[in-house]
Amino acid sequence: MDVVKAVQNYIYKMVNEVSGMKVLLLDNETTPIISNVMTQSALLTHETYLVDRIDNRKRDKMRHLRCICFLRPTSETIQLLVEELREPCYGDYYLYFSNTVKKSQIERLAEVDEHEVVREVQEYFADYCAINPDFYSLNLTYPQNPLYGESPTSWDGRTFSRVLEGLLSVLLSLKKKPSIRYEKMSVMAKKLAQEINYQIQQEGQLFDFRKTDTPPILLILDRRNDPVTPLLSQWTYQAMVHELLGIQNGRVDLSDVPDIRAELREIVLSRDQDSFYKKNLYLNLGDLSANIRSYVQEYQTRTQSNMNIDSIADMKRFVEEYPEFRKLSGNVTKHVALVGELSRLVEKEKLLEVSELEQSLACYEQQQNDLKNLQRLITSSHISENSKIRLVLLYALRYEKAQNNATKSLVELLHHSGVSEQKIMLIDSMMEYAGADKRQDDLFANEGFLASAKSALRGLRGAENVYTMHAPHLAQTLELMIKGKLKDTSYPFLDGVTRDRPQDIIIFMIGGATYEEAKYVAELNASTPGIRVVLGGTTVHNSASFLNEVQEAFHRFSGGSSSRPPRFGQQSRTRV
Repeated sequence: MDVVKAVQNYIYKMVNEVSGMKVLLLDNETTPIISNVMTQSALLTHETYLVDRIDNRKRDKMRHLRCICFLRPTSETIQLLVEELREPCYGDYYLYFSNTVKKSQIERLAEVDEHEVVREVQEYFADYCAINPDFYSLNLTYPQNPLYGESPTSWDGRTFSRVLEGLLSVLLSLKKKPSIRYEKMSVMAKKLAQEINYQIQQEGQLFDFRKTDTPPILLILDRRNDPVTPLLSQWTYQAMVHELLGIQNGRVDLSDVPDIRAELREIVLSRDQDSFYKKNLYLNLGDLSANIRSYVQEYQTRTQSNMNIDSIADMKRFVEEYPEFRKLSGNVTKHVALVGELSRLVEKEKLLEVSELEQSLACYEQQQNDLKNLQRLITSSHISENSKIRLVLLYALRYEKAQNNATKSLVELLHHSGVSEQKIMLIDSMMEYAGADKRQDDLFANEGFLASAKSALRGLRGAENVYTMHAPHLAQTLELMIKGKLKDTSYPFLDGVTRDRPQDIIIFMIGGATYEEAKYVAELNASTPGIRVVLGGTTVHNSASFLNEVQEAFHRFSGGSSSRPPRFGQQSRTRV
């Protein structure tokens, strides 16, 4: 199960089925799907000489070219395609849709094809963004795609339809007809599970795959069951870049970085095209910095050796190595700039000190010590408002049911420290979103006489690094599922029950997944033979995007005014 290869295979099939010089037309949703897994240079090797958007009406007419259209079959895109076919810019059109096309849409296209340029119409189910081989996203960000409808437990209708289509395309692209499990306490998870099951039954032929001895599992989870993971500072490369800078469709905006060179204002992070990034994806900042140093030394060594050209043989060898030399040079510059900016932000935001308390709140049960350290950081002028709010949120979630809960006094301290009222409102919104009575599982292991021992053991996991002790709740859920011990009463099957231990597990997180969870899944896949897990969600959250979604949605449910509250964090730091 590799979602990157699944999407790439569709793309290669498209460009290889259409011979000769061609153009690729995309829409606003298929553009990031393609750009996450394919470069323009790779497309060029398949005679795709031009990539453009179907909503660009200023394209030149080039009737000698064939046109591949890869589009989502939405009403807006179908209308753009209708206008294109009425006045075609290219000689032949090959239409590939990223999801199921309605019969009425096909009939409408046939009616307007008076020039008889359409040669083929097919459905290729690449209707999601593949980020890592075992990590995908539907890119549904707030406010364009609100998750909640009229209540905190109901879907927004349009978003629900998009989630349904995207998740079905994941299953079809991976060729899986799964048994479905869901979080019992999540009304939204149950509704999605039921509709997925219904659609699988309706589209029987599409899901007619070879049966396996052990059926794959689709596990539908709800972000509300683990609000802690998206609140924590991150220290591994991919997760840290997203937390501090934001990764948007494989690109990082560095335009706000002081004294940044023009060619580095936007950089691309691609596992396929960047071996250093692929190798260091899950390393923490300390190991990453050491590898950057080695990388620079390698570059310097190669530069010095290539400078010594005394013979034709030396020159030939230099020319042969020159393309890789250039590639290495660009990567060195890019990663040095990126890691340098991460280090600057860590120092500026005092994130080492902040993260140590975050990890303590997430992993240990030591209320008095946590409270003392939290009060000290709230009154510090060196700690940002955003960090102060995240720390109080972690405290409020951890000690919600504890005696001597000091959340009210911490709120007063935030006021005295000058934190804005709008940000302080997040505390009520978060408790409405994911307080103890809204969560299904015991997130902090606070229940029972073994609670202290469990908390201590969880803290000891990874104790070699005080900043990465936390394990997402997903880790416990998956561990139980793989062992066949995940309770049916908490995570029921939609149809029947199987005691077989699963081999293929596809996870979907309503409310967004995180790069910390993606790292855990990647490590699980690498260390557990016979188990294949793929994780995805409505979006990929960092702390800022997560808090924006919670505040903007639950502000109205908690009786707030209809006006939208200010966004959490800097706009440039919240891209998803």
